[in-house]
Amino acid sequence: MKRCEVKDLTGTEILAKDVFTQEYQVLLSEGMPLKQEYIEKLKELDITEVYIQEDEPHTKTVAILREDVEQAFKRKVKNILEKHTYSHNEKLEELCQMADRIITNILEEDNVVEQIYDIKERSSDIYEHSISICSLATLVALKMDLPHETAHDIGVSCLLHDLGLRYLTIDFFNKNIDQLSGFEASEFKKHPIYGYTALRGENWISNESKNMILYHHERLDGSGYPLKATDSSIGCRIIQICDAFDEMICGIGCRRVKVYEAVEYLKSFKNVKFDGKIVDIFLEFTAVYPAGTTVLTNEKEVGIVLYQNKDFPNRPVLRIIKDKDGRSVDAVKDLLEFNNVYIEKVID
Repeated sequence: MKRCEVKDLTGTEILAKDVFTQEYQVLLSEGMPLKQEYIEKLKELDITEVYIQEDEPHTKTVAILREDVEQAFKRKVKNILEKHTYSHNEKLEELCQMADRIITNILEEDNVVEQIYDIKERSSDIYEHSISICSLATLVALKMDLPHETAHDIGVSCLLHDLGLRYLTIDFFNKNIDQLSGFEASEFKKHPIYGYTALRGENWISNESKNMILYHHERLDGSGYPLKATDSSIGCRIIQICDAFDEMICGIGCRRVKVYEAVEYLKSFKNVKFDGKIVDIFLEFTAVYPAGTTVLTNEKEVGIVLYQNKDFPNRPVLRIIKDKDGRSVDAVKDLLEFNNVYIEKVID
């Protein structure tokens, strides 16, 4: 709360303390909106100051796609893919137009390539996952100034990259591959082949998009699957990074992890499993600690991430809710202004 002179009130404030008359009777109660007529009454009574509530800092989440738009795309993708059966691909062609609509929606946002985005860990199905990596890969393509045709091929591939998972009957959610039986792991690793084979004879999808579907789990060091290929196109390398990141925070074919853990994984294997230049571009717009995350600082304060600082994805603005002694507090701390303060860990 803060003290405010009555003459400066605008009629939008909320009282933080009771206002008393000279006879110590409550004139206005804590929590009351200070309407204009109340302000005039205060002036008549020569009450010159009151305590008002301060606006609490709010969490500001920046998403690549608006939630309603993302959900609409997800319903469409789900409807198309759930009706698909192996080698009956007539409806899948609609995903080409959908990829362009996703790209258009992203391009319509102001300063789209300059934002830092709050991409959060979540329990997800393959449909939401496909929309997510389409958005992520499109952003990378835009930041790299790739031609529209390449961005289109990337978008189409993202929406179809896990088509092969539709043919599996095994449970692969929130499980590492080494937790699966030998047969299950072998089947899971074949899903890029199943997706590629289903689309190989189609003319509405480019050969480059087909290859992105086949190679999306390959790695630069040959540790990927199903072919252990080490050489792939720039589009493939973009999808490999976006897919690996989103799989980790969704728990698709692996144990779900926190965003900062997925970020550290990409950093650890930069120029080993993943194209280092693309990893750097991806991490430029990916918040290490998404808005709403509860964290512990090196000074043992507990805070909630309010919003991100442009160009500094690991130095957000925090709302400190507990001090180093565990006492409840309410203060805002911008980590750009406190060079000696950093986030030590995420608190579940």
